[in-house]
Amino acid sequence: MKVRDHMKRRDDQDSEEETGQARNARTGSLAAESGQGDSPPDEATSEESAVAEAREAAALAQREAEEQRDKYLRLAAEYDNYRKRVTRERQETVPRAQAELLRPLLDSLDDLARVAHVGSDATDIASVVNGVDLVEQKMLKALMAQGLAVVRPVDEPFNPELHEAVATEPALSPEDDHMVSQVYQPGYLFKGQLLRPARVVVKQWTE
Repeated sequence: MKVRDHMKRRDDQDSEEETGQARNARTGSLAAESGQGDSPPDEATSEESAVAEAREAAALAQREAEEQRDKYLRLAAEYDNYRKRVTRERQETVPRAQAELLRPLLDSLDDLARVAHVGSDATDIASVVNGVDLVEQKMLKALMAQGLAVVRPVDEPFNPELHEAVATEPALSPEDDHMVSQVYQPGYLFKGQLLRPARVVVKQWTE
C-alpha cells in the first residue's frame, strides 16, 4: 500500500513538472513573438540620429550652393563693369590722343592766320615769306615734339622701305650708284611708323 501511494505521488509530481514546463514554454514563445514586433531602443535612436545628420548635411550643401551662386553673380557683375569701363576708355583714348596732338598746333595756326590777314599795303613780300617760314618752323617743331620725324635722304642710299623713286639720273662714279641725289617731297615717320615715303631722285651707274 505504501509503495502504491509513493508511486502515485511520484506520478503527480512528474505531471506538475510537465505542466510547468509547458507553461514556461508558452510564456517564452509569447515573449519572443512580442519582442519581434518592436525595434530595440538603441536601433531607433541610431536611425533618428542618421536622419538628423542627413538633414543637416543637406542644409549645409544648400547654403554652400547659395554662397557659390552669390559669388558667381558678383564676379559676373564685376567683369561686366570692367568690360564696359575698358570699352569706354578705349573709345576715349583716340580722341584724347588726337587732342594732345592738335593742341601744340593751335599757336602755329594763329600765327598763320595773322600772316594770311596782313594787308598788302602794310608789308612787303619778303616779310610775308619770312612770316610763313617762321610758322612752318614752329609747326614742325611742335609736331616733332609729338613724335614726328622728317625723311630727307639726300646723299643717302636709296631705301625702298622709306623712299619712293620718281626719277633717276646718271651717277658719276660706281660709288654713287643707288644714292639719292634730290628730294622732291620729304617723307614723314610718326613714332617709327611710315606716314609717307620721301619722293626722291636716284643716281644710277651705267658703264
